Amino acid sequence: MLLIDPAELPADLRDGHVVVGNFDGVHRGHAAVLKQAAEPAHAAGRPVVALTFEPHPRTFFQPDRPLFRLTDRDEKARMLARAGVDATVVLTFDAGLAAIEAEDFVADVLARRLAAHTAVVGWDFHFGRNRRGSPAFLAEAGPRHGMWVEITPPYGGATPVSSSAIRDRLAEGDVAGANRLLGRRWIVSGDVIHGDKRGRELGFPTANVALAPETRLAHGIYAVRALVDDEIVDGVANFGRRPQFMEDGAPLFEPYLLDFAGDLYGRRLRFEIVAFLRPEAKFDRVDALIAQMARDVEAARAALKLPEDSLAPSALV
Repeated sequence: MLLIDPAELPADLRDGHVVVGNFDGVHRGHAAVLKQAAEPAHAAGRPVVALTFEPHPRTFFQPDRPLFRLTDRDEKARMLARAGVDATVVLTFDAGLAAIEAEDFVADVLARRLAAHTAVVGWDFHFGRNRRGSPAFLAEAGPRHGMWVEITPPYGGATPVSSSAIRDRLAEGDVAGANRLLGRRWIVSGDVIHGDKRGRELGFPTANVALAPETRLAHGIYAVRALVDDEIVDGVANFGRRPQFMEDGAPLFEPYLLDFAGDLYGRRLRFEIVAFLRPEAKFDRVDALIAQMARDVEAARAALKLPEDSLAPSALV
């Protein structure tokens, strides 16, 4: 359940454990916070509610620095539900929320509007005007408003798992490293749009998907999976500016779905990024590009047939 206003929270989801954070990526560190909220809550028959913020606070405070988001609002809510959250409440992060005093955030948002029995935050979460609300502040303020407070320690040892670290790995093409930090394979989504149909001319009809312009995934070729009509379909995708035919232009995500035939135009699809195969490249001749594309298909098939590792099963469904 995704709610845009805390006032919409049903009565049966009040008096629960409220876990607060930005949760971009819903990675292993977030999973530790969510587990600390969910296990005792469900054991006591209480609901678990995630409180998060859109847009990401950094986007509000630094609008001139586009943020590479790991999960959009809807994907974040899906991943939070998979982690045991009963409802996700999204607060609009605007000037009013940025100016709220930390004490008022605890009293009005957590205690009054969400009726939190227990508030759970990570060790580095800050809130309120000028980030004055620290975990230590919450631990002291919560009981004054009838709430228990739980603080989750860093996850990942000397170098805690973070959304920033995952973004950096994806920007470097280190999909395996990013997925290990996520605890699952990274998922992107976008609308299938009309393109120049060049892939069809080359014998590899691709969909054209415009990802968020802030996406900093390394340009290159990837083994992917797509969710189409509740079915997972293997594929290979290029993300980049297509240097064979264009010198510049906005990066485009172009998946070629293996053993699939159907019309995808106008649909919003989700893709799981499984493996990085090679960097994007320009070839001397088009026939050399076609030969490489055939090799990319076989490399993708091989990568997608590898046995499951320690990551969770596909999070597409």
